[in-house]
Amino acid sequence: MNSDIKNLFGGLYAGKKVLVTGHTGFKGSWLTLWLKEMGAEVIGYALDPYTESDNFVLSGLAEQVTDIRGDVRDYDTLKRVFDEYKPEIVFHLAAQPLVRLSYSCPKETFDTNTGGTVNVLEAVRTTDSVKVAVMITTDKCYENREIKYGYKEEDAMGGHDPYSASKGAAEIVIGGYRRSYGSPNKIISSVRAGNVIGGGDWSLDRLIPDCITAISRGEVIEVRNPFSTRPWQHVLEPLGGYLLLGARMWQFGEEYSGAWNFGPEEACVVEVHEITDTLIKCMGAGEWKDVSSDGGHHEAKLLGLDCTKAYTRLGWRQALTIDESIELTANWYKQYQLENAYDICKQQIQFYLSKVSKDIFYK
Repeated sequence: MNSDIKNLFGGLYAGKKVLVTGHTGFKGSWLTLWLKEMGAEVIGYALDPYTESDNFVLSGLAEQVTDIRGDVRDYDTLKRVFDEYKPEIVFHLAAQPLVRLSYSCPKETFDTNTGGTVNVLEAVRTTDSVKVAVMITTDKCYENREIKYGYKEEDAMGGHDPYSASKGAAEIVIGGYRRSYGSPNKIISSVRAGNVIGGGDWSLDRLIPDCITAISRGEVIEVRNPFSTRPWQHVLEPLGGYLLLGARMWQFGEEYSGAWNFGPEEACVVEVHEITDTLIKCMGAGEWKDVSSDGGHHEAKLLGLDCTKAYTRLGWRQALTIDESIELTANWYKQYQLENAYDICKQQIQFYLSKVSKDIFYK
């Protein structure tokens, strides 16, 4: 175990029982690995990994944590896990995470993203051991008016598509539980990030996995809405924020409950084709074509976050440039068939930590 990682946040996570829902997913696997490196006792609750090439599978995390298969829509099973393992900290990431898929399965999306959030919060409410719950949603929870400023935590929730609406609804649920059953016994927060990239993601209808799959097959990359603007960040950026927030919630309680944005700075809010061009350069192969269609489902063209709250109250800042974020992502996909994926992730966490403020992450 790397001592630098273990000493993060004053060693607060070492020995803590931490339950992660969605630990087999893209963000969940990176968070689980990071928690494991900090010495946490991780209990994971999730559906099966999406593919055999997922970061969770290749990193061998099933053998290193308590790995439980379950659906957040199944409250009885979820509650039994809480009762048996008595977690102290909960990170809720389990979700149906895809906008386009939500159009074809809206009920599943609402049942998972909104109903599943209710189930996790109810388990938190009725489990004495839980002191901190960090509920992960999305930047798409906001009522997006396609305006040129970042949304603040107090802005209205909304959602044009079923996915966004389900996350907006989840935020309202989280706020209700926080105000009704939170402090001082339960410290509950929600966190919202932008478009997250990184190694080990093979989800359908996501830019990076679509690019990597096409490049590996020698096919032209099909890009929807190449001139749409998105906030891009490496997966380690928001996860660092979530872990920092969780530590402060544990240390200082109600002062750090509430909603928090962890998005990229303005330099990383760029058009889709710019990300594609840079990834192609890093991979050393590939070309793309525009497959936008006026008859397709609605997708937001402009969306940003105002992260002043995280900057000023947590001291959290974006640490990686957009080029570094894409290079780390490309390197994972170039290396995973040749090197141990767990080691690749650990090395990338170390690189990220070399860029962050030591005064914030190590005190």
